[in-house]
Amino acid sequence: MVNSGRTLSESESKRLLARYGVPLAPEREVATAAAAAVAATELGFPAVVKLCGDAIAHKTERGLVRLRLADADAVQSAATELLAAARSDDGPVSLLVAPMISGSRELIAGLVRDPQFGMTVMLGVGGVLAEAIADVVFRPVPLAPGDGEAMLDQLATQKLLGDFRGEAAVDRSMVVAVLEGLSALAVADSEVVSVDVNPLIVGRDGRVIAVDALVERTADRAAESGVKPAVEPPLERGAERAADPEVEAGVDGAEPGAVRAVVESTARRSRRPSPTDEMFRALFEPRGVVIAGASGHPGKFGFVSLHNLLASGYAGAVFGTNLLGEEVLGIQTVADLDSLPAGRADLVFVCTPAAANLGLLRACAAKGIRAAFVTSAGYGEAGDDGRRAEAELVALADELGILLAGPNGQGVVSTPAHLCAQIVAPYPPAGAIAVASQSGNFVSSFLNWSRATGVGISRAVSAGNAAAVSVADYLGWYSRDDATRVALAYIEGIVDGRRLLDTFAVATARKPLVVVKGGATEGGARAAASHTGALAADDKVFDGACRQAGVTRAITVEEAFEAAATFATQPLPAGRNVVVMTTAGGWGVVTADAITRDRDLVLLPLPEDLKALIDTKLPPRWSRNNPVDLAGAETRDTIPEVMEMIASHPDVHALVYLGLGIQSNQARLMREGRFYPEHGLERIVAYHERQDERFAQAADEISRATGKPILTATELAVADADNPGPAAVRASGRLCYASANRAVTALGHLVRYAEFRRSRGLS
Repeated sequence: MVNSGRTLSESESKRLLARYGVPLAPEREVATAAAAAVAATELGFPAVVKLCGDAIAHKTERGLVRLRLADADAVQSAATELLAAARSDDGPVSLLVAPMISGSRELIAGLVRDPQFGMTVMLGVGGVLAEAIADVVFRPVPLAPGDGEAMLDQLATQKLLGDFRGEAAVDRSMVVAVLEGLSALAVADSEVVSVDVNPLIVGRDGRVIAVDALVERTADRAAESGVKPAVEPPLERGAERAADPEVEAGVDGAEPGAVRAVVESTARRSRRPSPTDEMFRALFEPRGVVIAGASGHPGKFGFVSLHNLLASGYAGAVFGTNLLGEEVLGIQTVADLDSLPAGRADLVFVCTPAAANLGLLRACAAKGIRAAFVTSAGYGEAGDDGRRAEAELVALADELGILLAGPNGQGVVSTPAHLCAQIVAPYPPAGAIAVASQSGNFVSSFLNWSRATGVGISRAVSAGNAAAVSVADYLGWYSRDDATRVALAYIEGIVDGRRLLDTFAVATARKPLVVVKGGATEGGARAAASHTGALAADDKVFDGACRQAGVTRAITVEEAFEAAATFATQPLPAGRNVVVMTTAGGWGVVTADAITRDRDLVLLPLPEDLKALIDTKLPPRWSRNNPVDLAGAETRDTIPEVMEMIASHPDVHALVYLGLGIQSNQARLMREGRFYPEHGLERIVAYHERQDERFAQAADEISRATGKPILTATELAVADADNPGPAAVRASGRLCYASANRAVTALGHLVRYAEFRRSRGLS
């Protein structure tokens, strides 16, 4: 975290924060021990006395606080000791006198200027153990509607917020007001570097009151002692875009006058425009493709990329360059691009050495090529010489009007165009998930998951060094791409966090965005004079930015793909209420546990009218509760009929179906046994397999008819992928989850994004 400037005294800090609605204990600032005794008598006992000064940040560590002083004599004695403890480097000092405020719960709130995301509001568990516990959450400034409540909900120690040891629940509206006041301060005063309100004590009545606070300002304001006037609450992100030329240049995240240093820095880095839609079309839907450096050797990239392009069924014109002009895979290559016709190709896939690529780009531009995917290494990843070569390549591409993907990338996939221009496999089935990754390996991982599950891909690209086109640029285009329903990204290093956040916000307003981030560490600079700065670990700030923007953040690659697959194949739910339907009790119990653990899901108590309906289809031994345990009472049509009853009920928002494939699993054992097909086994095997196919088809049809998500989970999805149950789920285009826990995790992501859209008035 950035931390430069000077810390205001506690009294100055509190005067500033009071202007923005931070509730503070009454206190007096005095110069002498005698005056402290008088002040304490007027304010009431027990009293607190602190030594105060601009250079005194952490009073507790230095023993500069005296608590629970019972009378005037005790106050005067303590004040005398504190004045004697002042050091020469403390500068001018004074005494702060206040009534003793006590409570068994403490919070911390503040502001931190993050080097990537700018000013950020923090909330956490406070007090002297704040850094040890580190239960903290963040949101970028300005806070969006609902951010304050969401920050409270995100704290892990929720029990501290409710009724606690006979004390009232925390007054959430007061905490939200503090957070919104801090956000307003950051918007109004760009010289604020950090704010530390710690502790924010929760009284027995649940109300909060700040008893200590520090504000740090930039050094160029050190001579000023006044406070700025309060302002109206900040507008939503981007509300004054038309009035701010820097925002129009590509930084639509901060309001005019807010965190000016961050805005100016971001604007300088972000003035590079994103490629146009026409250039992205040249990359993902080219009329023709040139493989530069095509090779007859099957182990070289120039062969593999040409092979993959042809094997995927690409129907556009295909050309190749090869110094020998040889025929490769039926394509007659040419020695140089000058020999190719103009206007036939939009994309060049570059497998030539870095030294040849400047001349290659010039020749491509002359032939009307608008996009280049560069696999060549030896650029930014290769030291100073490589970085200079990369900068030269980018500058030339800009001059020529060519979209430059990479360099040092793996390739690009576009199933609507049957395009697989990659130096590796696989080519996925067609679908609606668009992938952008800073790691080519994870593009392969997502494509492999697509092939395994049958949930298809629309576009995929590895950004490589992302020298000219970033992951954010691809995500921005995916949000406008009609072939895409959900974007999926793998991110490591973040060069421009504010621009990335703004891209996130624009993208999620249109369609879901799933992100998995590598390098989630506790690293980063720490603010020297603030607990808040020490707690603001990079990954938690990134997490807060994602939550504010409505991004679905996944922890693992598997979770990320399954979340994206769920968005691509299931409708958004209208609420949180979930019913589990299971053919066996134990599966239902574990699933109920998973739903209960997710704070955003509700295991719906079955409505009485729904119970009565189900009674007409099941014998009295059924569970009569949620999970709906069919208790082995299934007949030919029981599962589809009960499923439709549940999904059609207005109080039910989503359904998890367990037990698919059991009959076909038995059928497999019968088919593989030595008695098949005699003894009537052939007929019963066929019946079992038809039943599971019907059940999977019913789940798909009922979901479509009701507009509600129905998630089917069974370990047979991986244990026996050819089982007719999971196979029929795949045939319907949906994901069959390998466990109920994974289905519930995906459903939680679905619910959170649906609620984000509703909170922003987007649906």
